[in-house]
Amino acid sequence: MQLSPPRAAYIHVPFCRHRCGYCNFTLVAGRDDLIGDYLRAVELELSALQTPREVETLYFGGGTPSHLSCQQFRTLATTVLKWFPSAADKPSPPGRGQGEETLRHTHSPASFEWTVESNPVDVTPEWIELLAGLGVNRISLGGQSFNSKKLKLLERDHSGADIERAARLIQQAGMQVVFDLIFAAPGETLAEWQADLEAALALEPDHFSVYGLTIERGTAFWSRRQQGTLSEVDEESQRAMYAYAIDRLVAAGYEHYEVSNFARPGCRSRHNQVYWSGEGYYAAGPGAARYVNGVRETNHRSTTTYLKHVLAGESPVAEREQLTPEARARELLVFSLRRIAGISRTDFRERTGYETDRLVGPQLKKFVGLQLLDDNGETIRLTREGLFVSDAMWPELL
Repeated sequence: MQLSPPRAAYIHVPFCRHRCGYCNFTLVAGRDDLIGDYLRAVELELSALQTPREVETLYFGGGTPSHLSCQQFRTLATTVLKWFPSAADKPSPPGRGQGEETLRHTHSPASFEWTVESNPVDVTPEWIELLAGLGVNRISLGGQSFNSKKLKLLERDHSGADIERAARLIQQAGMQVVFDLIFAAPGETLAEWQADLEAALALEPDHFSVYGLTIERGTAFWSRRQQGTLSEVDEESQRAMYAYAIDRLVAAGYEHYEVSNFARPGCRSRHNQVYWSGEGYYAAGPGAARYVNGVRETNHRSTTTYLKHVLAGESPVAEREQLTPEARARELLVFSLRRIAGISRTDFRERTGYETDRLVGPQLKKFVGLQLLDDNGETIRLTREGLFVSDAMWPELL
């Protein structure tokens, strides 16, 4: 597989006010005393690049990037832009850019996408002015729901009104609005989910990421389920909620382009498509994972451990894996099948040197027979039925 230099970078900001009951992300709550050391550590980690690397997409995730003060965020952004300057107005390498969509808004160069995750309560006029001035053109709101009962259960610290206020401020600044929504919260009904989705649609966001709630080991919700004080929504109801989201969002004009993602025309997440296309990306911060030159590296998940290593002049990397050509091909297959467009046999062969049938022939035959995959001889893609069980399919293909 031909490997080209990454054109995307992810920065992990691990700070939050508190950890929500369902969250197993890399974060620290109530440790703002570490922010100064974090800013210094990111600068040190990125300096190991030695030379700046131009990128087409930047993504600041968390944790909660908006938990930083405006001055702290400006310091972080200045550091990151020093090492990952925008490739705007410069030609992409040969073979790149075909079919890529331009941004709907144009206050920043269309060839550069910069996304920042934000908590709705943190979105103030001052925050928006800062981000707009820096060149951010896409804000992902971790709203999760507009339903006050559901927000309380999820242990979120905002209201539906906070999401609406934040979305309006972002739109007035000419930036794209991305909504993260969770369905199948414990006790949630289909009618409640439908009302939640309608409240979100009324704000006309540019993009939706829609996820069914999963209760993962190590979270407070996991412990509560073990104790019998919390129960998951039954599988049939979860399926009905996801099916409704697909049909309602498509009817409203959103393109369903990945298992969990929907966008207005021209507003797909270019950064996330780097992951789904099996392309390389840089990353920095606690728990950050990068993929460069066929090597996967993951930093220490513990923020204090990450800081200890980096500030001592040591590597932040906790795990490193050199992928074989076959492993890269299998990953590309799975990532590509997450996209609604599926994968072209010809493109796959040209990129990896592998024939899909040689790699996963029996599995493909099985899933086609179960009507979970559609295969017309050239393109392989998930069927509607396959969308509901796709996560259970991937291990067999890997």
